[in-house]
Amino acid sequence: MPQSKMKLDSSLVKGWQKRGSMRSEKTRSKSEKNESKETLFSPVSTEEVPPRLLSLPKKPTPKICGSNYPLSIAFIVVNEFCERFSYYGMKAVLTLYFLYFLHWSEDSSTSIYHAFSSLCYFTPILGAAIADSWLGKFKTIIYLSLVYVLGHVVKSLGALPIIGGQMVHTVLSLVGLSLIALGTGGIKPCVAAFGGDQFEEKHAEERTRYFSVFYLSINAGSLISTFITPMLRGDVQCFGEDCYALAFGVPGLLMVIALVVFSMGSKIYRKPPPEGNIVTQVATCIWFAISNRFNNRSGDIPKRQHWLDWAAEKYPKQLIMDVKALTRVLFLYIPLPMFWALLDQQGSRWTLQATRMNGNLGFFVLQPDQMQVLNPLLVLIFIPLFDLVIYRLVSKCGINFSSLRKMAVGMILASLAFAVAAAVEIKIDRMTPPQPGPQKIFLQALNLADDEVKVTVLGDENNTLLEESIKSFQMPHYAQLHLKTKSQDFHFYLKYHNLSVYTKHSMEENNWYSLIVLEDGKNISSMMVNVEENKTTNGMTAVRFVNTLRKEVNISLGTDISLTVGEDYGVSAYTTLQSGEYPAVHCRTEDKNFSLNMGLLDPGAAYLFVIVNRTSQDPQAWKMEDMPTTKLSIAWQLPQYALVTAGEVMFSVTGLEFSYSQAPTSMKSVLQAAWLLTVAVGNIIVLVVAQFSSLVQWAEFILFSCLLLVVCLIFSIMGYYYVPIKPEDLQEPADKQIPYTQGNMINLETKKTKL
Repeated sequence: MPQSKMKLDSSLVKGWQKRGSMRSEKTRSKSEKNESKETLFSPVSTEEVPPRLLSLPKKPTPKICGSNYPLSIAFIVVNEFCERFSYYGMKAVLTLYFLYFLHWSEDSSTSIYHAFSSLCYFTPILGAAIADSWLGKFKTIIYLSLVYVLGHVVKSLGALPIIGGQMVHTVLSLVGLSLIALGTGGIKPCVAAFGGDQFEEKHAEERTRYFSVFYLSINAGSLISTFITPMLRGDVQCFGEDCYALAFGVPGLLMVIALVVFSMGSKIYRKPPPEGNIVTQVATCIWFAISNRFNNRSGDIPKRQHWLDWAAEKYPKQLIMDVKALTRVLFLYIPLPMFWALLDQQGSRWTLQATRMNGNLGFFVLQPDQMQVLNPLLVLIFIPLFDLVIYRLVSKCGINFSSLRKMAVGMILASLAFAVAAAVEIKIDRMTPPQPGPQKIFLQALNLADDEVKVTVLGDENNTLLEESIKSFQMPHYAQLHLKTKSQDFHFYLKYHNLSVYTKHSMEENNWYSLIVLEDGKNISSMMVNVEENKTTNGMTAVRFVNTLRKEVNISLGTDISLTVGEDYGVSAYTTLQSGEYPAVHCRTEDKNFSLNMGLLDPGAAYLFVIVNRTSQDPQAWKMEDMPTTKLSIAWQLPQYALVTAGEVMFSVTGLEFSYSQAPTSMKSVLQAAWLLTVAVGNIIVLVVAQFSSLVQWAEFILFSCLLLVVCLIFSIMGYYYVPIKPEDLQEPADKQIPYTQGNMINLETKKTKL
């Protein structure tokens, strides 16, 4: 089930579990030399080949505490836990790394994130082919784990600010992600299957329980990592900013541990030899049927009942029948990628949405990328809830809740989740201050005089554009002004007691400005400060200072964060730092040291501190909220996560189980390969929309929601006309398996093939 932390990994485990039990029933009475050799992408023999013996250890396989569980599975389960921790921990912080470290746009960050996810679900096909046709599962896991570790090392180096510039960081990041995709995808189809190989057929019950533990390790690794790595990123400072190098380095260390642990069991593993890849056989069978039909399109040649019957010259009847059953199921897979397109946006678009929300829950400050932990947590809650409660209640109501109907309802729930996400996005947009645009500016006035000042902004024709009275040490929110050209002069009329002052300031479009009113004895003056954009990022706090002292002030905001503010109303740029309490910030001038109490800084807010010295004591800081924090709590994302996770449980688990029940045993691995490809294609859909769509975010959410509803309607129509196959119909009796022949077969063109 991609992107749910139990994801497809655990779905594959469930399917593997089914296959193990089916095979054990059929082979339990056979001799051990005919022992089934299970693999995620298992081969189908197209000829009668004598069974081969497993490469068993010379000594009896060690057991765990005298049970029937091989000791070797302990190494495999620990390996899987560490590898899933490594993968999901790295992926949890990936979008924010693109956005805030590499400084990519939100669309580019989303596109690369989904390109990486798509690659991770294409490479399992390559890994399975290598394992089944060349190296075997054990060597494939070892070699590709080394590639995996190398990818983590390169990725972590790319997150160190001291290594090169942005171009170097970008290259290292892309190379590292490519290696990680090859590693994680390559070993994905091998680890679960290799664990199943460790059991003898007479221990099928123990093998079933092993898969449950294996499934638990997947969820435990993903659940823990998606909670911890965002904390390593946000709560630890490296070189004065978020520590992405640590957030990537710790998952890399876990992958090293996974490789070491897996290697430790080398001498006690059962290692079946490679046997050939069924996916390749199916692909070549289909290609031969198509090409043979094309080469024999003459009207003189008799037609055949099914287009796959044109492969009868080269492939056995049973394989052709199995492929026919397979294509019926694969036809239903056509609409599925759209569901994954929505589901996988939890780590991209929804995480970006969380950065614009308030993560302060009172008892805990939740990082934006930590919200992803809700998915695996809710999966573990919803699976028993649906199986033991909801499905049973629906059944008691007399409703035929078939597998295809469950999948359709799952699509509807995911669509509703994105509708809710759109509503949340609209609410965020309304609460977020607008941004300046062409021929627009935002202006605020800060009164540092001892009494109230009336500020009037006049246009070119002396028309009043803005008028307000500002109390001492007060600062109203930004007001929007329209310019007639890209740059325009504005006249300011300041009235203080009986004193009136006229001044002029020039301002350019698409900028923020602060008008600071100063008092010098009985006179007042003003200064205009151009305020930088994007004051707050990633839910952190932004601060700037105005120094009214006659001396330069050096301010230390943390171990690696310090700034200097010039004397006589010097104004600093914005500095981002972690939210929280700052009761004693160390400051110094050329002749004294003192501390400023900055108080509690909320995440997502921007503050202005004015350093004044009105008493004989140390200077103090007047605190004003320059930009208010987002009031919408991050908890408002909970409904959309609950809906999409419920949809995932109904769609993904049910879909793969239904597919397994409708295809021959020999085609299970091909179905798993096709299921992986639907995930990859779904990520490509998001990539294309993010890169080429010019919609605002809430409209993009609505677009995905509507697209999935349309796809759900198409899928429902396809499911309505689909006739389920009974398991006993999937295998033709042996006496009916007669090779396909035609009276004039000798006249058929079969170029480059052996009959």
